[in-house]
Order: sequence, then C-alpha cells, then structure tokens
Amino acid sequence: MVTKDNFTAILRASGFTDEDMRRLHTGFENSAPNEHQEFLEFLHIPEEEIRAIRAWSQEKS
Repeated sequence: MVTKDNFTAILRASGFTDEDMRRLHTGFENSAPNEHQEFLEFLHIPEEEIRAIRAWSQEKS
C-alpha cells in the first residue's frame, strides 16, 4: 500500500525539498483539482489534512 509517508520518502530520496513538494501540490491542485483530491485519498491521508493541503495549494503567492 502506498501511503503519504512512503510517497514522501520516495520524493525525498529523489531530491525533492519541502518547497518542491509544495509546488507539486499547487500545480496539481491548479491543473486537476478532482484528480488531486483522488490522489490524496489514494495516499490514505485523513480528510482534515486533505482539506488543509488543498486550501494552501489554492492560495496565491
């Protein structure tokens, strides 16, 4: 099973920083919000955390 922790470990091993992951979520949310939701659910992230991720992913910098 792929979880948030597994996926984050893969990204970190690939050289992703926190800012890289933030850009990944922001790009995903802006280009495909429904699929972003499904992906976060696939990672077994709790609904409250999904709402928080999607909220900051939609904020304009």
